[in-house]
Amino acid sequence: MDLFEAIKSRRSVRTFDGKPLSKEDERAIMDYAANQDNPYGIQIEWRLLDARKEGLSSPVIVGTDTYIAGKMRRVPHAEEAFGYEFEKIVLYAQSLGVGTTWIAGTMNRQAFEKAMDLASDEVMPCVSPLGYSAKKMSLREVMMRKAIRADSRSDFKDIFFDGTFDRPLLPGAAGKLSSVLEAVRLAPSAVNKQPWRMVVCPDAVHFYERHGRSYVSDDGWDLQKIDMGIALCHFELSANECGFDTGLEVSDPGIKAEEGMSYIASCTYKEKT
Repeated sequence: MDLFEAIKSRRSVRTFDGKPLSKEDERAIMDYAANQDNPYGIQIEWRLLDARKEGLSSPVIVGTDTYIAGKMRRVPHAEEAFGYEFEKIVLYAQSLGVGTTWIAGTMNRQAFEKAMDLASDEVMPCVSPLGYSAKKMSLREVMMRKAIRADSRSDFKDIFFDGTFDRPLLPGAAGKLSSVLEAVRLAPSAVNKQPWRMVVCPDAVHFYERHGRSYVSDDGWDLQKIDMGIALCHFELSANECGFDTGLEVSDPGIKAEEGMSYIASCTYKEKT
């Protein structure tokens, strides 16, 4: 797929045209999903769900009965792993012309979890409808997108930093990483909060989560860490596309960060020889 085109052109689709997902697209997406992985080595099982057969629904989705969902064991870094792997599938679907949107709360979760045969030690963080975008958005979708300013993103200098959080990074100073960082800036996130903050160093980019309110459950599950996994995915895929070898490490570099911000992971990068 054309990665950068998929990243730039994708938007969350909540209004579909009513046409069933073609068998070709269904097969391609599930074959792709079955062969994906994540840097944390956490196994995720992906399933296609039929809303009519399984009694599934989401109040924000109209025009499709097909959903994709994933489940995994609740282990350390599960959120980041899920965000990373699901975003690869979402971008692949976009390259096929199939619309998606991340759904974590606006669904009958109990029915979805039953359809996924969720075990007591497993979690199903998010699902997405699959289908073809309608020519016109529903009024509900238009209002939702306005409410979360879905078509806007934070300024480059507000989320990327040069070696320390005291020095905002300007696009012109990012060199060959500029397009990679722009791909991260365009990444989707829950209600478009963009919780990632990244400190760019000569051989690694360190990812930090800026914590928002009401995103961590009583049992410690952190929805924004899924967003962090999405950002990690955009960085690694884009860096590889731009000729860098990358690797993921979880080793806090000790960079001083403001209160309410925590270290997530580091992506090493080196130009391919």
